[in-house]
Amino acid sequence: MAVLAAPAQSARTPWGLVALLGALTAFGALSTDMYLPGLPAIGRAFHAPPGAAQASLSSFFLGLAIGQFFYGPASDRWGRRGPLLFGTALYLAASLACAAAPSLPVLVAARFVQGLGACAGQVIARAVVRDRFAHQEGARILSQLMLVMGLAPILAPLAGGALLAVSSWRAIFWVMTSFGVLVGGWIVVSLRESRSAETAAKARAEHPMATYLALLRHPALVGFILAGAFNSAALFAYIAASPGLLITTYHIAPELFGVVFGLNAVGLIGMSQVNAHLLRWRTPEYILVRSRPVSILFAVALTADAYTGFGGMWGVLAPLFGVIASFGLVGANTQAAGLNVDPLRAGSISALMGGVTFAAGALVSALTALFADGTARPMAATILGAILASSLALYALARPGHQASQAGA
Repeated sequence: MAVLAAPAQSARTPWGLVALLGALTAFGALSTDMYLPGLPAIGRAFHAPPGAAQASLSSFFLGLAIGQFFYGPASDRWGRRGPLLFGTALYLAASLACAAAPSLPVLVAARFVQGLGACAGQVIARAVVRDRFAHQEGARILSQLMLVMGLAPILAPLAGGALLAVSSWRAIFWVMTSFGVLVGGWIVVSLRESRSAETAAKARAEHPMATYLALLRHPALVGFILAGAFNSAALFAYIAASPGLLITTYHIAPELFGVVFGLNAVGLIGMSQVNAHLLRWRTPEYILVRSRPVSILFAVALTADAYTGFGGMWGVLAPLFGVIASFGLVGANTQAAGLNVDPLRAGSISALMGGVTFAAGALVSALTALFADGTARPMAATILGAILASSLALYALARPGHQASQAGA
């Protein structure tokens, strides 16, 4: 493990920086959640068969996955600001192309490029947190980001549904364009360079491929990356299935879709703040060991209800809320634990985290669409399988138990 002087712990939360970093990480959530209510309308507009419009969701996730492998090493080598501004400009251009797309294939391609741009904010925001904060404080800041970023799953579907009530689905992409302009200006004015000279020297001394190969030789890092990626894959399964399940199967009006979707986001945000509070006394590893079984229990209940029909709609939505909320004790902690393995390669680690996560998201969203049968069963089974895989990676590879026992001694 590389040795690097840890940034000083801070008793006060720098809310201005947290808000900006939250906006950067919200690029992906906003670009996904705002247009979810419009998926049926997009399919009708292009006379596409059912489920075909979901290809634009899968292509966006694929762009998010691939782009991260560029921005991570680039931000270590050339700094955080330059690659971040490039990604924002790419996002703006792609959002304009989405708004003017004349066909579904063009929209799918533009969404891929939009993902290539959006991922810059996500990968670099995590690296900035590691630049500026020590291990335990960094995990607390990542949890605080959920307070800002978590507004996107609440407000974005509501905004998307409201726009659909007065305009077409194209207006959603004009709003995304405006968001990109706003955040780009915010970066220029407020974000100072945080990459250290040591990180730059390390990045310039080795090829990006050599960096990735070196990182993949850390079993603990691979474990934390896979644990976080499979955990996010469960979330992606829910995101991909929710429009069809809630609007088509459960007959919830598109303008009310955001209310149900937002309630689950409230659970995720709330538990993330509980996590931030716990991190004042416990390490990320300690919390991971004790919280992961909670997700498993809720996922088992969700799958049992989905396959038996017990409780109808509420038999699915109630345990689903528990599953999504429990992720607030997992995501930030796997990220902080992984970033702490080799702080000099924080950008590249962040890229690996994001790339693997969104590759899993693209696969899961595609499989969810492929096996959709008008019930909650495919979603529930996918969520359970992903959580079990996350747990296996955590306990078999990352093996945070000895850190947890030390923290609890």
